[in-house]
Amino acid sequence: MTDSTAPTAPDSTAPDSIAPPPRTAVETSVPPDREAHRCERCGRPFAAAPALALHRGLAHGDDLDPAEREAYAAALDDERADLRRFRIVALGALVLLYFGLLFAYAVFA
Repeated sequence: MTDSTAPTAPDSTAPDSIAPPPRTAVETSVPPDREAHRCERCGRPFAAAPALALHRGLAHGDDLDPAEREAYAAALDDERADLRRFRIVALGALVLLYFGLLFAYAVFA
């Protein structure tokens, strides 16, 4: 017994079935008023040069020249510092929220 609602695979021998290009895990877009930094290996656009440097190091790390490796290391250090700051600020906000709600409960309950 077959399920008639189950999706069927397209016939790969049919002349009109064209496979879409492979998609990346994260789609990137560049605003129309900004210059796109494009990866010369895969063609993905990036709005900022540090994002391109991170992409090169993560996706194409095997074939980077020394300047690209240095740019990747600098971008990675900056990214780690930004993430650390975000985590500290988020933790501080959660602590303030927790104690604010605790104080409000103690006053109004």
